[in-house]
Amino acid sequence: MAQAVWGYDSDNGPERWHENYPLAKGDKQSPIEINSKDVQYDSSLASWHASYDPGAAKTILNNGRTCRVVFDDTFDRSVLRGGPLPGAYRLRQLHLHWGSSDHHGSEHVIDGVKYAAELHMVHWNPKHGNFAGALKQPDGVAVVGIFLKVGQTPKPEMKRILEEIENIKTKGKEAPFLHFDPSILFPKSRDYWTYQGSFTTPPCEECITWILLREPIEVSSDQMAKLRSLSKNDENEPASPLVDNWRPPQPLKGRIVRASFK
Repeated sequence: MAQAVWGYDSDNGPERWHENYPLAKGDKQSPIEINSKDVQYDSSLASWHASYDPGAAKTILNNGRTCRVVFDDTFDRSVLRGGPLPGAYRLRQLHLHWGSSDHHGSEHVIDGVKYAAELHMVHWNPKHGNFAGALKQPDGVAVVGIFLKVGQTPKPEMKRILEEIENIKTKGKEAPFLHFDPSILFPKSRDYWTYQGSFTTPPCEECITWILLREPIEVSSDQMAKLRSLSKNDENEPASPLVDNWRPPQPLKGRIVRASFK
C-alpha cells in the first residue's frame, strides 16, 4: 500500500490506514458514536456564529475521495466564532461523506442512527500562522458537522453544490464555484455537541474541535443519487462510483462529549 493511495476499499480502507498513518490508532480519533445518555450538558457552552463572505468561494473539485468546495482563507474573510472556540477560525473548505444507499453514509452516528451523508465545514485558527501549522496544535482546527437526511421536503440550499456535479464528474476535475454563502446550509437550530477529535481522513491529525449540529438538513433521494454519480477514477479510466467514503466510528477512549442543549 503506497503512501498516496489510501482510500475506502478493502485493500486500502479505514481498517488499514494505521499501517501508513499510525495516528489513525491515536487516542482522540474521529468520528465517534454519540450516545445521548453519556453526553454532558454544559450550560457554559455559548452559541456559535458564522460570518461568511460569499465572495470567498473559489472552486469545487472531485479529488477522487470527496466533493470539496474551496474558499479563500488568506485573511479573516469568512470566520466561525463562539461556541467552544477560543477565537475566530477561518473557513478553508467544505466537503461531504456519503453512502451507497440512503440508509448510511454519515461518519458520526447518533444513538445508533446513521444519516445519508455528513457535511464538514473545515476552519483553522489563524493564530498558528498557516493551515499546516494549525494541524500541529490541539486547538488548530474547528469543523462544523451537518447531517443530511433524505426526506420529502429537500432544502434548496444543497442545490447549488449539486448543480456543479456535472462539471466535476471524474477525479481531478475542478470547476469555478463563485459567490456562495455556505451559511445557508445550516439548519434552523444551533444546538450542538462538541468534543476533541481528529480528521476522519489520513493522516488523521488530532487537532479538531468538533461542533456537530443536532438538527439534520433534508435532501431528496434524487439529490443523493447525484452525489453518487461522481466517479473516483479519472476520465480515461472506467467509471467507478464514488460512494461509501466514510470512516466508521472510533473508540472514545475516555473523552467527554458535551452538549449545548438539555
